[in-house]
Amino acid sequence: MGRDAEPLTESYFYILLCLYDGPSHGYGIMRRTLALSDGHVHIGSGTMYGATGNMMKKGWIQELHGQDADRRRLYRLTDAGRQVLLDEADRRRHLAAAADGIIGGMDHED
Repeated sequence: MGRDAEPLTESYFYILLCLYDGPSHGYGIMRRTLALSDGHVHIGSGTMYGATGNMMKKGWIQELHGQDADRRRLYRLTDAGRQVLLDEADRRRHLAAAADGIIGGMDHED
């Protein structure tokens, strides 16, 4: 991750992650996020469309204009967005490894 890069919010991370395998529409991204997060992360429509608008401005995703009969907006990951996702996934792996090194073997009683 570059020095200027800031950590992604969970919503941004999951939106980019959902687009890693190919284009999707907002509702599909919201549903897949719930599945990938085991129900822990819920992206509402306001968050979804605000985030996608911001990520399009940053050049991380693009809106695809096609012949979709129900006129859903389809989004795809750009090369820049793919790199942001890979950098963030690497950062999160390092965070998890550090946490596991400290608390992984400890008893988790309150």
